[in-house]
Amino acid sequence: MAAELTIGKLAKEAGVSIETIRYYQRLGLLDEPLKPAGGHRRYSDEEAKRLRFVKRAQALGFTLSEVGGLLALDEACACTCTKTRALAAGKLALIEQKMIDLAAMHQVLAGLVQQCDVRHGGANCPIIDVLAGE
Repeated sequence: MAAELTIGKLAKEAGVSIETIRYYQRLGLLDEPLKPAGGHRRYSDEEAKRLRFVKRAQALGFTLSEVGGLLALDEACACTCTKTRALAAGKLALIEQKMIDLAAMHQVLAGLVQQCDVRHGGANCPIIDVLAGE
């Protein structure tokens, strides 16, 4: 990757839109470089690395607010692994709970679909009946 990127090239490299980069800048997740007189802002490899960090953290389920917290921990000092681990462990527990909830939803929906398959027509739809509380 080049040492100096325009916002367009940075966006393309990261697979995001220019507006996404500007949004991250407004949130304080990315710095906005100074604009030289008569020129275009240039983004460093460090900003590209930070943008990749944001996108990877989002892919793991961290909200932008949580990503900001992780970045603040990283900037605070190099000895923040314990705090970062605690945040990641909390996110992991949340994901595990969502998986349990999704498994329960899957089981109920699979049962309802099976009831529909068994009842070839007839009076009421079992899915509608269950959702209506009947």
